[in-house]
Amino acid sequence: MTVGKSSHHDNRRSPSAAAGPAGAAPDSGPSIGRVLADARLAARLTVDEVSAATRVRVPIVLAIEADDFSRCGGDFYARGHLRALARAVGADGEALVARYDAIHGTEPVRISPVAAMEAKRIKAASSRPNWTVAMLVAIAAVVLLIGYNLAAGKPGKESVGAASAPLPSTAAPASPSAQPPAPVPSAAPIAAAPADKVTVKLVAEGGTSWVSALDGQGKSLFQNNLDEGKDQTFTDPKQVKLVIGNAAAVHLYVNGKDLGPAGKDGQVVHLTYTPGDPQAG
Repeated sequence: MTVGKSSHHDNRRSPSAAAGPAGAAPDSGPSIGRVLADARLAARLTVDEVSAATRVRVPIVLAIEADDFSRCGGDFYARGHLRALARAVGADGEALVARYDAIHGTEPVRISPVAAMEAKRIKAASSRPNWTVAMLVAIAAVVLLIGYNLAAGKPGKESVGAASAPLPSTAAPASPSAQPPAPVPSAAPIAAAPADKVTVKLVAEGGTSWVSALDGQGKSLFQNNLDEGKDQTFTDPKQVKLVIGNAAAVHLYVNGKDLGPAGKDGQVVHLTYTPGDPQAG
């Protein structure tokens, strides 16, 4: 007797075969990792540059571009890495997160609008230095000094012997907190820049940014984080090429002119400057 095989058994497929690769999209479009990799190549950024701009370690960047999210440490961190990498390479981070949730069957943690706005307000308030107190202390110290000088220079009615005695100091010694606020960096150091060279000064204001600078022959002048309050100046006879990871945090002075911030918050910009009137290339 011949036993026939059921057609239902022949047509069944294993769940793993139907699911596809871990990072593949439900449709026929490119995977999440391929979208990020293509966007990075289109932005002419290396994996090291993206890692420095986002603070995501190089092995994790490579794993995500290969659609391997096991190194992220969970769905919460995977979403954060996707948003950071997408912002650095110019991709749509929210769309990638939505695809990630659809593939992995997870839902993002919902944060109430009030809590999110309060967290942003506290972060912004803590990041700004308290210049008001420093200015008030400095003004008070200046007023005391002027008053003392006026009192010391005014002729008194004491006798000659008493007048020759030195007056006791009434001004309290200035404490470290009474020092005037740090001066705002200006373009004065490069105002007299030579006309036959290009001079670029970068000042980190309001945050930290990764910066790469190349001279006219393609040699590296600087490649590191530029911390808040720090500055770097580059000079070359032909040109200076820049890649700035957080454009809003870097103030530009080129050939003696103040060009303002290099771009928007979180924006990665590529700039080239030559001698003469500064125009970004």
